[in-house]
Amino acid sequence: MTEFKVPELGENVASGDVAKVLVSVGDTVKKEQPVIELETDKATIEVPSSVAGVVKEIKVKKGDKVQVGAVIFTVDDGAAAGNGATGNGAGKAAAAPAPAKVAEEPAQDAKPEPKPEPKVEAKPEPQKVVSMPPRQPAEAPPAPAPLPASSAPSSAAPAAASPGVRRLAREIGVDINAVVGSGPAGRISQEDVKEHARRILSSVGSAGAPAAGGAMATRASRPMPDFAKWGEVQREAWSNIRRVTSEHLSYSWNTVPHVTQFDKADVTALEELRKKYKDQVVKAGGNLTVTSMLVKILATAIQKFPQFNASIDPERGEIVYKKYVNIGVAADTDRGLLVPVIKDAGRKNITQISVELQELAAKARDRKLTVEEMSGGSMSLSNLGGIGGTYFTPIINWPEVAILGVSRGATEPVWKDGQFVPRQTLPLSLSYDHRLIDGADAIRFLRWVVEAIEQPFLLSLIG
Repeated sequence: MTEFKVPELGENVASGDVAKVLVSVGDTVKKEQPVIELETDKATIEVPSSVAGVVKEIKVKKGDKVQVGAVIFTVDDGAAAGNGATGNGAGKAAAAPAPAKVAEEPAQDAKPEPKPEPKVEAKPEPQKVVSMPPRQPAEAPPAPAPLPASSAPSSAAPAAASPGVRRLAREIGVDINAVVGSGPAGRISQEDVKEHARRILSSVGSAGAPAAGGAMATRASRPMPDFAKWGEVQREAWSNIRRVTSEHLSYSWNTVPHVTQFDKADVTALEELRKKYKDQVVKAGGNLTVTSMLVKILATAIQKFPQFNASIDPERGEIVYKKYVNIGVAADTDRGLLVPVIKDAGRKNITQISVELQELAAKARDRKLTVEEMSGGSMSLSNLGGIGGTYFTPIINWPEVAILGVSRGATEPVWKDGQFVPRQTLPLSLSYDHRLIDGADAIRFLRWVVEAIEQPFLLSLIG
């Protein structure tokens, strides 16, 4: 028997919810065949099989939460050969290729080895050996000032954390095994420990004790009322994407000192160009929109103002300046907010950006976006103009340091050449991290964007 386990799903993705199991017991699966759909924190992913054979047992069902490395199903990779054997000679012939197949699996060398399945008993043994050392020091030295109402120690496998992170957890009285790690495969950083401590402290609040129910509940300082006493209600579990969006934006809002500045751009000339060349872009397979043109403008702007293409690393006391230029574009979907990223936007022309943006928007609607397609942004753009509104304060997509919000354009009288003339204007809202970006730099950046919108020739003239 060979086990198919959840593979690495992407950067900082440690688990997912089973949305659909695509195989049944008795099915013959091939390598690279899609076998399960997982809804992760960022996208719904079709996971291909890394094994081949006949499915013997399926260990998960729709709705289950599975971690990277969890067993999804087992296959008999020698079933087809075994069923064809009728005599002694045939049996030997069928057994011959089995070692070659099994040899591909790093933990197995020959067919007879998996029969007794020693792995089932071997797995808990390393866990016991590994789990004892981290827990021993966690209980030995008493914490000088333990946090109130700290979570009870977890009985799960030991947390993935460095000795320095474990020491920090002990010093401030946090159970390391109760901390949710944001690193690869759930690895815990010092910032994760600090955030967990902040949640515990904020949950104590006026109520005096943390609420149950995870990150959402520990943010609350008061218990929820019983809404049902006023009438009929309906409760639905948060989707993975909605839950993680909430946690991500809450973290950004509570961590980053946001400032938002507003301005208006005259888009009359830009609209004339868009209408003039939209058919040409349609022939290339895209849709020439204000959003795609703004992606190019932002990609150029952050090269002129490198502090907008940066991130703050507080643990190392450093500012990370990115040499790549990737622009995230917020997409409104039936599952919530998704932010696909246009990679290398600075090197692409507006037609290429328009085509790629249309492809990513279609993937977002069809739940086909991959984690990689939503990672690595330099700065984000949120355009609500198609829905309405004038101005809003967009929340920064941490660890980025700025985001540009766009509202609905309007035709307004503008004083020009001694008289009022009708012009199309576009409201812009720039939110930025005040730890890195000063107000003067922010308004210079926003004014540069406005001038690039109002004089599109500037993009060709100065690049």
